[in-house]
Amino acid sequence: MCGMPQHPPVRSTPASRPARPDASMSLITNVMDHSLDDGYAEAAARRKTQGEGGLPKTLRAKLGLAGGLVLAALVVTVGAAQARVAAPVVAKERQELLDRIDRETETADRLEGSVDKLRDDVSARQRAALRQSGGSEQADLVGVLSGAMAVHGPGVKLVVNDAKDATTGGDGNPRTTSGFSDTGRVRDRDMQRVVNGLWAAGAEAVSINGQRLTALSAIRAAGDAILVDNKPLVPPYTVLAVGDGDQLSTGFQDGADGLYLHALEDSYGIRADISVESDLRLPAAPSVIVRTAQPNTGKGTS
Repeated sequence: MCGMPQHPPVRSTPASRPARPDASMSLITNVMDHSLDDGYAEAAARRKTQGEGGLPKTLRAKLGLAGGLVLAALVVTVGAAQARVAAPVVAKERQELLDRIDRETETADRLEGSVDKLRDDVSARQRAALRQSGGSEQADLVGVLSGAMAVHGPGVKLVVNDAKDATTGGDGNPRTTSGFSDTGRVRDRDMQRVVNGLWAAGAEAVSINGQRLTALSAIRAAGDAILVDNKPLVPPYTVLAVGDGDQLSTGFQDGADGLYLHALEDSYGIRADISVESDLRLPAAPSVIVRTAQPNTGKGTS
């Protein structure tokens, strides 16, 4: 059977979508749509899940600093409060210490006064014993030579003082430093040479700042102070020497010790002034105690 030829059925196709204008820029489009890398996004999500991404680092740092300042302020406040509470106790203890020092100082002054009175009494008894044993003239001579009696007479007055710009040396030795400010102080050995020079020039009695010197006297140093028989002296040092004034002045200044003093004046600025006096008064020395020598009561010598 033959029939009409059949054509394949015609299927209707849906209308195609219009093309995107940026279809040719797929790479740029992908970058714009996925500006955050997937790895960074995952890390951010993980920190947020673990609670690490709550606050920015800058804010956390500021909060930590604020917390530290608050803690420091708390410590300072507590310390100040404790100091304020303890202040009355410290003030009370300090006042008690000052009162104790005052009491002990008054006690020491009273004891020193008692010692001076006892020394005067002993000296008076010694002079009386000398008069009874050897006659008045011999007792007076012994008292003068031993320093147990106050004396007066002509002599010289020598005033020795530190240099005007003198200060304490770093090592306490003004003769071993090169700076002038450390070499202008009068030292104990300087006064020793001055006194020995006066004795050698013919002095019969010598005193320094009112301290009578005897055969047992010692001139030493304690720090920057000069001690005469353990009593500190302060400059200027006034040396009184009883004897023939003109002879004492000339003999001392022309002697080795006088030249030594002049060298101190020229080299270190130490000040010295000597004058002849018509009448000087020297006090008696404290009680002289002889511990070793004994009087020879025999007629001969052994």
